[in-house]
Amino acid sequence: MTDYPGFDFEVTRSVTGEDGWPGAARRGRVTTPHGIIETPAFVFCATRGALRGVLPSQARAETTQIILGNTYHLMLQPGAERVAALGGLHKMMGWDGPMLTDSGGFQIFSLGRGGDEKEIKGSRTDVRDPSLLAIDEAGASFRSYVDGAKVTLTPEDSIRIQRQIGADIILVLDECTPYHVDREYTAQSMGLTHRWALRSIAAFNEAEEGSAGPQGLYGIIQGGVYEDLRKESAEFTAAQPYFGYAVGGCLGGTPEEMDDVVALAMAPLNAAASSPRPIHLLGVGSVRDVWNGVAKGIDTFDCVNPTRLARHGSAYIRPGLGETQNGREFINIKNARFREDPTPLDPECDCATCRSVSRAYLHHLVKAGELNAVSLLAVHNVRFMNRLLEDVRAAIDNDDYAARRAYWIDG
Repeated sequence: MTDYPGFDFEVTRSVTGEDGWPGAARRGRVTTPHGIIETPAFVFCATRGALRGVLPSQARAETTQIILGNTYHLMLQPGAERVAALGGLHKMMGWDGPMLTDSGGFQIFSLGRGGDEKEIKGSRTDVRDPSLLAIDEAGASFRSYVDGAKVTLTPEDSIRIQRQIGADIILVLDECTPYHVDREYTAQSMGLTHRWALRSIAAFNEAEEGSAGPQGLYGIIQGGVYEDLRKESAEFTAAQPYFGYAVGGCLGGTPEEMDDVVALAMAPLNAAASSPRPIHLLGVGSVRDVWNGVAKGIDTFDCVNPTRLARHGSAYIRPGLGETQNGREFINIKNARFREDPTPLDPECDCATCRSVSRAYLHHLVKAGELNAVSLLAVHNVRFMNRLLEDVRAAIDNDDYAARRAYWIDG
């Protein structure tokens, strides 16, 4: 395994299997140059170097451990060189904790092919953006949404850019296949991703240290929904000198199918690694998905929903409370039933929002279009996800995983 100075991963406790739940859930501690991450943990998306509606100091106050920056967006604006000149993304945005950057691949390919509403991670539209020009052995070529210039992102470029941005944890460039492609294309894409991965590893080993210090490299497991391809990709990834792994690509069209796909990826990882390494699930972070993913051995999750929901006037509420409808895990504060509701947003929450304002006030702010509404809701949603993961960690520590999962989901 490549030496990663300043990094370490230690499994501190594993859950006891009970009530049909697998015993792969684990408590861990990821050490990075910018601090320790107690796992399982949630990674919040600061896509363009900003956690929308939440200042870094507020994120810290609500017990956030780690955030994520987006390579694709940051390379286009303000540019990786400018980020490096300003001391790296940590210093530029005023965040002194652990940080992760993805490779840029997901955004390039999802924007280029359009979303697939049938996919668990898909968008509501299936409109192809003509910005994606080509995917070939060299890399991915696309047009910048900033100025229309043609850009080619190679595996080497992705590593170089992430070195400049300076996140603690960085990812190799991969092709993220959509739900509608067949097995033949998925297999070809996986092979390309593996070849890109080897080039990424070589570039990582040859590059100068990141703008903010040492970095840890994660590999990405692809293979779509196909059992043999997921197994092959997981075994390939586990054999490389990565600090950690990420499960990416198409995860299926239903929550149940996603559970199966994640299990396919996790089995070889759990069996093949000579020593435990942190495992991240890319782009997934609902209450249900967190509990089920941790049970399979996932250590960290990321999802844009905490701040995206806030921008649409919605707030997370524990499904087990019985206030949510149609399988949702949130309430829409714009609804008229909150107009004269003097109670806190979430009776269980200790965030700054829930300690200070009522649902009626938030309803007024959202209906009036006040910017404060987004900030207040985003602060709550950040704290909600952190409380969720705190309880997941406590459930592992106390060997009552199944009961706590049922409490959060079923009440």
